[in-house]
Amino acid sequence: MSKRHKVSEASAFLLHAKAWSETSCIATLFSRDYGLVAGIAKGAKRPYSVLRPILSHFQPLSISWSGQGEVKTITSADFEGFLALPAKAMMSAWYMNELILRSLPKEDPHSILFDEYTFALDSLCSGINERSVLRRFEWHLLREVGYGLEEGMPDFHDLSVEPVLRQRLRTQIEEHLSHRELNTRKVLSSLR
Repeated sequence: MSKRHKVSEASAFLLHAKAWSETSCIATLFSRDYGLVAGIAKGAKRPYSVLRPILSHFQPLSISWSGQGEVKTITSADFEGFLALPAKAMMSAWYMNELILRSLPKEDPHSILFDEYTFALDSLCSGINERSVLRRFEWHLLREVGYGLEEGMPDFHDLSVEPVLRQRLRTQIEEHLSHRELNTRKVLSSLR
């Protein structure tokens, strides 16, 4: 008989959730110490579920789960703070979520990238220019996955060099993702 693996109160963010049954959902979490983790939140869609209001995108969470398979069972969740993400920054945050989901393998911790994601969300909440925030996040993500630019860290707040930096980072991202188009970019193109 195999022993069940349990994780208690891991710092995480909800990146994606989809319906799994009438009352449950499968949540993909980005955890500081465990990387991307998929988990079933049983009963989370019920009106009086304690998980329903807590499993929120772009909020720092403390999540517990158990199980050894590819999909865990979420046993509890709680807030680890609150981020008031402005509506105008939502698409940038969704873009970062999609980059993480497409770039990282399951259950491979990336604590530096987790900290950068947290910093990026805090920066978006503080009203820092979205282009600066995204270029910094893209730069760190590419370094974490082995596709980083060869030179040292640029000044992300210098918006005069941002268009060139954006193009260079996009080229690296496209190469890393095997030229698969990101859904967030499709949405932005259709809105224009």
